[in-house]
Amino acid sequence: MNDDLAALSVRIDRTNELLQRMLAEVAKTPSTHAIFVDAGYLYAAAGRLVAGTEDRRAFDLDAEGVIDALIDRARTVFADSRLLRVYWYDGARRRIHTAEQQSIAELPDVKVRLGNLNANNQQKGVDSLIRTDLESLARHRAISDAALLGGDEDLVSAVEAAQGYGARVHLWGIEAPEGRNQAEPLLWEVDSQRTLDLEFFKPYVSRRTAAYEVTAARPSREDVRFVGAQIAAKWLAARGREALVELLPGHPYLPGSVDQDLLVEAEGILQYSLRGQADLRRSLRDGFWNHLQTQY
Repeated sequence: MNDDLAALSVRIDRTNELLQRMLAEVAKTPSTHAIFVDAGYLYAAAGRLVAGTEDRRAFDLDAEGVIDALIDRARTVFADSRLLRVYWYDGARRRIHTAEQQSIAELPDVKVRLGNLNANNQQKGVDSLIRTDLESLARHRAISDAALLGGDEDLVSAVEAAQGYGARVHLWGIEAPEGRNQAEPLLWEVDSQRTLDLEFFKPYVSRRTAAYEVTAARPSREDVRFVGAQIAAKWLAARGREALVELLPGHPYLPGSVDQDLLVEAEGILQYSLRGQADLRRSLRDGFWNHLQTQY
């Protein structure tokens, strides 16, 4: 009898030790967030706010710039969390990527998910994709927080599904010139709300009258990378090593304000628009970062 009790006591001690190890590992595991973007809502609301129209054909949206700005904002909001990825939901005929959607899909840490477009250019199936991803990630404890940029009431079920598995869902909206552009039931259901204003989107939305006509010869990636290094040298000379030390932990991402200044200055030097040119934008950032890292 005493031997049985001793054996039981040993098993209990081992179980407690395993539990303590598991709890210690959980405590060390950083929380994780993901960003979910309903591109239909983004284009319509940002277009209305900045360009005065929801017609995608009437304005240009720098999707790469917006994504970087959203990542930068999330880094501030979820300060003790790491980014899993950005999920970008859009519609396409027969779910075949457009050239723009393909360039977005090639961005680091971005997953493009496509629903269908019907004959009236309305998205179909996007809300169900968002629900599937939100629920799956929350169920498998892949995320602790979700930033959802959208406004459709159909997203309520996606929010409820994620919350049912313990994830917190934070609704991000776009400032409406008048009234609301997000459904009230969705606002009631989420854990927090945040509105991105006109100043946030101004750098990334413009009417189709570009400041630099794309008529000059397209610069090579090496040319653009060299310009990035030039701008980095000027940036470092103006701000000093303390600013550099603050910037380095964010690699490979740049704060939204720095990234926008880099883009504008590069376009001025090149006399060529880099909007929508994902490969050249990456070369520009590579040149900027490479120069800074050689100086550290």
